Amino acid sequence: MAKVKAFGILLVLCGFYISQSESVCGYESCPATKPGMINIHMVPHSHDDLGWLKTVDQYYYGSRQGIQHSGAKYIFESVVTELSKDSRRRFIQVETGFFAKWWQDQSEITKHIVKKLVNEGRMEFTGGGWSMNDEAAVNYQSVIDQFTVGLKFLNENFGECGRPRIGWQIDAFGHSREQASMFAQMGFDGQFFARMDMTDKNKRVDNLGLEMIWDASETLKEMDFFTGMLYQHYSAPSGFCFDTRCGDEPIIDGDSYDNNVKSRVDEFINYAANLAQKYRSTHIMVPMGDDFHYENAIVNYENMDKLIKYVNERQASGSKYNLIYSTAGCYLNSLHQSLQSFPNKTQDFLPHSHEAKSFWTGFFTSRPTAKRFERDGNHILQVAKQLSVLANLSSEKQAKDLDYLRQIMGIMQHHDAITGTEKQEVSNDYDRLMYDAILGGADTARDALRVLTNQPNGEFQSCLRLNISECAFTKDNADNFVVTLYNPLAHTATQYVRVPVKNQNYEVTDAKGRVVPSEIVPVPWQVLALEFRSNETQHELVFKATANKIASYNIKKVDKEESSDVIPQNNKSRQDTSTHDDGETVVQTSQIKLVIDNQTGRLKTVEMNGLSEKVEQSFGMYKTARSCHYIFRQDEDLQIVDDAYEFSVYEGDLVKEVHQQVNEWISQVIRIYEGGDHVEFEWLVGPIPVDDNLGKEIVTIFQSDISNNGVFYTDSNGREMLRREKDWREDFTPDLSEQPVSGNYYPVTSRIALQDNSRRMTLLNDRSQGGTSLQNGRLEMMLHRRHLFRDGSGADEAINEQQYGKGLIARGKLYLSLSAVEDEPTALERIAEKKIHLPFWKFFSKESVKEVKQSLPDFNDFPESVHLLTLEPFSKDEILFRVENFLDQTEGSVISFNIRSIFDLLGGQSIRETTLDGNMALSDMKRLKFHHDGAGPSHSTPEYFTSLHKPLEAEKSQEDGDFSVTLKPMQIRTFIIKKELS
Repeated sequence: MAKVKAFGILLVLCGFYISQSESVCGYESCPATKPGMINIHMVPHSHDDLGWLKTVDQYYYGSRQGIQHSGAKYIFESVVTELSKDSRRRFIQVETGFFAKWWQDQSEITKHIVKKLVNEGRMEFTGGGWSMNDEAAVNYQSVIDQFTVGLKFLNENFGECGRPRIGWQIDAFGHSREQASMFAQMGFDGQFFARMDMTDKNKRVDNLGLEMIWDASETLKEMDFFTGMLYQHYSAPSGFCFDTRCGDEPIIDGDSYDNNVKSRVDEFINYAANLAQKYRSTHIMVPMGDDFHYENAIVNYENMDKLIKYVNERQASGSKYNLIYSTAGCYLNSLHQSLQSFPNKTQDFLPHSHEAKSFWTGFFTSRPTAKRFERDGNHILQVAKQLSVLANLSSEKQAKDLDYLRQIMGIMQHHDAITGTEKQEVSNDYDRLMYDAILGGADTARDALRVLTNQPNGEFQSCLRLNISECAFTKDNADNFVVTLYNPLAHTATQYVRVPVKNQNYEVTDAKGRVVPSEIVPVPWQVLALEFRSNETQHELVFKATANKIASYNIKKVDKEESSDVIPQNNKSRQDTSTHDDGETVVQTSQIKLVIDNQTGRLKTVEMNGLSEKVEQSFGMYKTARSCHYIFRQDEDLQIVDDAYEFSVYEGDLVKEVHQQVNEWISQVIRIYEGGDHVEFEWLVGPIPVDDNLGKEIVTIFQSDISNNGVFYTDSNGREMLRREKDWREDFTPDLSEQPVSGNYYPVTSRIALQDNSRRMTLLNDRSQGGTSLQNGRLEMMLHRRHLFRDGSGADEAINEQQYGKGLIARGKLYLSLSAVEDEPTALERIAEKKIHLPFWKFFSKESVKEVKQSLPDFNDFPESVHLLTLEPFSKDEILFRVENFLDQTEGSVISFNIRSIFDLLGGQSIRETTLDGNMALSDMKRLKFHHDGAGPSHSTPEYFTSLHKPLEAEKSQEDGDFSVTLKPMQIRTFIIKKELS
């Protein structure tokens, strides 16, 4: 029997061997619609999480079905078979990570069949990122990278017909404006999603506003982007889920006593009639699918076939409904052809709430250590990619390790990964994947440094526990070692470097043998008390380092009498610090002055940038019995930890530190560096006590006298800033009757700020967190959370992270800046933001490194506001190169520079400009343009967006002037440099 079935499938597949030149994909392959009717675009799809209740592999292979029924690999096999049977059938495939895993195991026959389906538009890739990324907790660099990886796979295997045109963000927990901007810059035509604040959605339903034109950037022009909200989540209509995972009745026709065609068609048409009243066009979209559906696709398609047949038969009796198999792209194309206008949108869709008591603002902070680990992964990924290009690495293992790191970082952007909304077992698996991938990236970076320096056998080890001031390499080689720094930024940077060492005397010298000032500071005792930490290095060596790209510093133990006078290593304790008569302790550098209240032990005043401002910092908690991975539900008012803090002060010439003990499980170091322009707060929180059977949201508060009147600003995925206002939304009045605090929290991925007419206070952070301003002059940031409530609608377990049998301890940093508004400080904040996001990466070796062996491209000729966003191997003979003007329209201006010298040093033979993702020539971009309400008379024919500038395309033989690049504020330009293979 099995042989007969296999033979039948083979016959179906063999029937597909016709010339691919006869195929038509894209909008040209869309099914015909009928004018004068309600065209119902039925879109088969499956939403396949790359981890959530089960791990990535468990979801793919279909193991542990008792947790959740799934088997992604079987979905592809089943769908391909069913699509092959009928040319009308359609399917949209979204998550490239799963599809790529399946693709690599397929035979050439199967691959040929799938390519044919793609080339005929019957299988349409939608979204196309490695995962369906979150939009609140992600940084734009990682989102661009994960789309680059996913779309590159599709381009290499399916060409132009495999390129998605539609964003499909149906399960992200709220939506950012920057995501829409990135889609537009990738040449996408629009996007669809399914989660929106319920109050907002209800109002849009009443006002025919579920589909809109989103002005996705305040700075960039022509960023209008079509955005549509699905009516009933992303599921099939109630009663019409035909998947084997559902219990809905099939459509029974023929002579059966149970024939239900009339009742089922009546029910469906009634649904369609209701749906048509909620949208402006004569086209409506009905998604047919859900989580991990279509594992047995025959059930779905045979019932949908019948539904189409019998709904359309009604047309002969005057029915105005036309049901067709379709895709998200075909639906959007129909809207475009209809010349319909749509309402405007300018802000974002965050936070999201499905009811008054449930704002999804907890996940902005959930799993804080995992959120930081993801940032570490991005850090080493950028370093490894850049070094791979500079060293011209070419081995198969190096390429494989780099690809693996790219892919795991793509998985980490998934809306159940970076968000922290997955089960604990899945979170552990993400950590495992990240750790293995980072090690591979570190090995690749090491290999590159061996090529670029005079150390072909150098260790160039990376220490992944520097966040707790621990490094096995410096412990074991404490008498003599070298730290090699790699700077992933475009411009030469000067930063303070901290290296875990023993309590000895050291001399630091640069590559030319010059002594560099350094000093020893103690590791806080609270960190030393961590039971999982080796305490052989209880101090850190601090020195100021400068690096263009690669710089090395030798660190050698010396006897005390040998120490140079420029190596101050005698820090003053608190009792040696001058205490004012009014009970204050003053700690200051030449640029910043801090005043600590001796009675409370807390920060009291900050002086910097010519301002003296009352800034009081405190810690507090919201106790709750009902918060979960996703949702922050406040049950009680904020409780401030008001006990007096114990504190000690350590002062050197380079760094001043205030070590604070807040309570038994909160401590902090306040740190200022000589010449620095911000105050650093390194917090340590945990284990959060839950012995009262209540969960806790732990926050820190900075209270000033700045009169911001409820207005504050948060970043959108690390790019443009968004104006926030307490208790306010752009398009509706939020229901804050039950959760006035949670409903005012927003994602902060890089900074949050408030200001009045004269002063501005800003907090920058080292990972995604939730933040707000609930009172005049106050910034509040959530640092850590621990709960006991099992949320049945999500992971069905409490977010109660454990480590060594105790609650999780998290450590991180915030950076405070106080500035005069007239000094236009936001540009400086953006520069600081880049240094925080991509600081020097430290490599450790035994041997001394002198000079880099070969000439490296020098990016210092770039204007100061230009960021080297990407430099990576794209193929064996291509390099992907992105540059960004990171200032917005209020901070920066149009800038121009020449990249000819970069091009030559990279061995360039030709260069071409692409869309943001790197996989489509910018000259080929033709994006659908929609008419929005109030924009004047609409045109009589469909309109399109094309590039606003002439795409750069040049050969090595051309003049230098042909390599000039102009960047408008916030503009990113992406290039592929083709090089000569060595």
